[in-house]
Amino acid sequence: MIITRSPMRISLGGGGTDLPSYYREHTGFVISAAINRYVYITINEAFWPKISLKYSKLEEVEHVDQIQHPIIREALKLTGVTGPYLEIVSVSDVPAGTGLGSSGSFTTALLRALHTFKRNFVPRQELAEQACHIEIDLLKEPIGKQDQYIAAFGGITCFRFQTDDRVLAEPLQLPAETLANLEDNLLLFFTGTARSASQILRDQDTRTRQNSREMLEMLHFTKQLGMESRDALLAGDLRHFAELMHAHWEHKKKRSPGMSSCHIDELYELGRAHGALGGKVIGAGGGGFLMFYTEDKTRLRQVMRTAGLRELRIQFDFAGNTVIAHS
Repeated sequence: MIITRSPMRISLGGGGTDLPSYYREHTGFVISAAINRYVYITINEAFWPKISLKYSKLEEVEHVDQIQHPIIREALKLTGVTGPYLEIVSVSDVPAGTGLGSSGSFTTALLRALHTFKRNFVPRQELAEQACHIEIDLLKEPIGKQDQYIAAFGGITCFRFQTDDRVLAEPLQLPAETLANLEDNLLLFFTGTARSASQILRDQDTRTRQNSREMLEMLHFTKQLGMESRDALLAGDLRHFAELMHAHWEHKKKRSPGMSSCHIDELYELGRAHGALGGKVIGAGGGGFLMFYTEDKTRLRQVMRTAGLRELRIQFDFAGNTVIAHS
């Protein structure tokens, strides 16, 4: 039996500039932080000559080409794992569609498990590249690359997306006090709504490919905010980081009408009125988790709880993609 896991993530700045439609012309920059919420993949030798899959659905097929789940199908093809005595099970700490990058976590965890099954060692960079190849190149999802890379690397990491498709990863070396305060003061609350990131990002991707001046200017500004956020974190100026997060969210809502909703706007303003110095919706927007930075955690938690929101307590993950059992 093989068990692997990959962390989910929160984006701390620059999100949206990691889409190929943008960075291949202008380069991209994202700060991403892995958190202690995971997607787990278990691979086991099955008793019957079938490929058995257990995720949100159940599948049992004889050949790889019959698999309905597109990522599992393509990952098996890429790694050369053909079965037939094979069982793959996926379990997640947080449901998909909530903005924490679960698809990238799933793909990297699955690839690591399959490579381990084949007794292949694959470096983190190559693992992330393979995950991006499956989701972006083969399956044509209009998504970015930060999810796959932060799931592979872990930590709080700056990623530079080059025009030639290279991705440069640089761990953000924060002072211990800054790191502790950042982890302690970032609070996540579930809005009660899930959504498909692809649907929201497709509009951005299309307009970027069409060289929409408005969209490109918004993404240029987002990249600049990401770099300023990095500088604020390195300087230990978390209040300024929170202000930049607020500016990022106000700017992000202009990209697409699906980024926010009246309900989300009301919840955000409620948080701002009760101790949140800054915040945003994690991921592509439209639902999922609201993230706030606050120095008054008790007050903010109480008002969000009264509003019916469930908190997701998090810590940072510095291990990244990991094999946690192999027997």
